Amino acid sequence: MLSVYKTFTLRYNKVVFIYKSPVRWGVQIVGMIFQTRSNTITGKDTNHMSQSSFGNKFKVTTWGESHGKGVGVVVDGCPAGLSLCEEDIQKFLNRRKPGQSKFTTPRKEDDSVEILSGVFEGKTTGTPISLVVYNKNQQSKDYSEIASYYRPGHADYTFDMKYGFRDYRGGGRSSGRETIGRVAAGAIAVKILDQLGIRLMTYSKSIGPIACDPRHFDAEEILKNPVYMPDADAAENAMAYLEACIAEQNSSGGVVECIISGVPAGIGDPVFEKLNANLAKAVMSIGAIKGFEIGDGFDVAKATGKNNNDAFRIGADGSVSKETNHAGGILGGMSDGSDIILRATIKPTPSISATQHTVNKSGEEIDINIKGRHDPIIVPRAIVVVESMAAITIVDAMFANMSARMDSLKRFYK
Repeated sequence: MLSVYKTFTLRYNKVVFIYKSPVRWGVQIVGMIFQTRSNTITGKDTNHMSQSSFGNKFKVTTWGESHGKGVGVVVDGCPAGLSLCEEDIQKFLNRRKPGQSKFTTPRKEDDSVEILSGVFEGKTTGTPISLVVYNKNQQSKDYSEIASYYRPGHADYTFDMKYGFRDYRGGGRSSGRETIGRVAAGAIAVKILDQLGIRLMTYSKSIGPIACDPRHFDAEEILKNPVYMPDADAAENAMAYLEACIAEQNSSGGVVECIISGVPAGIGDPVFEKLNANLAKAVMSIGAIKGFEIGDGFDVAKATGKNNNDAFRIGADGSVSKETNHAGGILGGMSDGSDIILRATIKPTPSISATQHTVNKSGEEIDINIKGRHDPIIVPRAIVVVESMAAITIVDAMFANMSARMDSLKRFYK
């Protein structure tokens, strides 16, 4: 069929949209473009609302600011019938709350969680679960002077450039307290995974230049030291290093490693919803995370095909397994049945007492000394956040996978 092409022109707020297309469907396309463009220009783009949400089938939406009335989360997609109480969630929140040791901020918060909806008589109802933690120990006056300048390493400048306005009290939405909602949701995800025989183990792999020795790995040691390292000697050295950082009014970064065991093969998708891609997005969305890798990660650049490929074998029970796990449990975007091993690199706390150089809103270059209560290292409190985002991602992927095969649907519904 012969198509007649015509140029369509639309004007909106001094912006001109020009589109050339066949007459028979050009009007519809231009209309869609106009709707999308106008929504973006006017700030009415409905997709913009998803910036605080993660997941498709198991959707998590966090809310709140560091020095607001509270922070929380809404979890939508949790199946009915899961045993759940506030103590289940509190155990996870206690792992990230401040004031645990000299290596965390002295801000005193109980971080006590309240379940507002979605649970009845100790069971989830299948409706959205709403959770809240009220802020009780804000000291906003500590941050009053930073309203006029941009702190190095923080999102002050970028917030102003994006929104033209920012909540400077403790970082507002970009504060570490935003992760309370993630951890609360992660506690629910971990409980779901636990019933499916899936376990997560997360710890500090390194702090500053101090790394765990694989020969001394002891999972029971993780909860015995304030830096959550599975190597007692490395933990002692790391704490001494952090003491030196504190004395120098400085801070340190590190690496968190998470091992997920029991995920069946075939979870994930081969293209845009790759399991490794979604894990990367989930973990990289955590503030202060600057790097992510799975399996051998960046070391594969130095490997060859012979020593990077994981050979398959048949086990005694007839199942397929791998002799090694360089891939970190994911092949082609889908789990392969091996342990999923991921790592997150965390930058040093940007709020340090030492003098730093920056600029203020008046365009002047100034030197500053940041006041307030800050962690000399983020890593120990970020461990449970990484674990939570990994768990949320796995649950979401497993729920989505339930419709991947017709035979699975027939078994479920017959």
